[in-house]
Amino acid sequence: MPEHAAGVAYRLSIVVSVVAQQLLIIADTHVPKRARDLPAEVWRAAEAADVVLHAGDWVDAALLDNLQMRSRRLVGVYGNNDGPELRRRLPEVATATIAGVRVAVVHETGPAIGRELRCALRFPDADVLVFGHSHIPWDTTAPTGLRLLNPGSPTDRRRQPYCTYLTAAAVDGRLDQSRCTGFRAAAYRCGSVRRRAVGPPAECTVSSRFSIRCATTSSR
Repeated sequence: MPEHAAGVAYRLSIVVSVVAQQLLIIADTHVPKRARDLPAEVWRAAEAADVVLHAGDWVDAALLDNLQMRSRRLVGVYGNNDGPELRRRLPEVATATIAGVRVAVVHETGPAIGRELRCALRFPDADVLVFGHSHIPWDTTAPTGLRLLNPGSPTDRRRQPYCTYLTAAAVDGRLDQSRCTGFRAAAYRCGSVRRRAVGPPAECTVSSRFSIRCATTSSR
């Protein structure tokens, strides 16, 4: 008599191949006010990513159009410098579940002091919060486990040593392989507007809430 007919329970083991979702995280692009376009390195990262997250301050809707065309999936919000068209097309807060990671995106989170606790209360159902506005790379974790990420700006570094963006991988409910990449920017003038020419990319580590360390790498 077959074992199953004798009432023997069988345990079926199913092996699921988990595929990581590659993320590009950007904010505060300010095109065309701070740069004519995104750096070529950022466009390559956008085309290679499974999901692009943009935390606002696009400035021109043309960039939104281009990024929608060139990315596989785009999750974005508007920022304080975005006008009526961008506010019509984008939400103030966006949420998405990516490979089991619950992500929220917003432009502004208020002052740095108390940010973790404040955001943990505001976004209790998120695993990761992506934000912008300050142009300062940020990577901290709230007591609740909420991870806060600000990619800085790939076009307008302000007082930071580099223009920056983030990449990461979402896999099986967690965020892995997070990396900050920076650009050495040499200022030059284009008409009456001060522009920046983007140099070789750099590997950057967020060493504290307010600063980054970068080591130049060869161009890809």
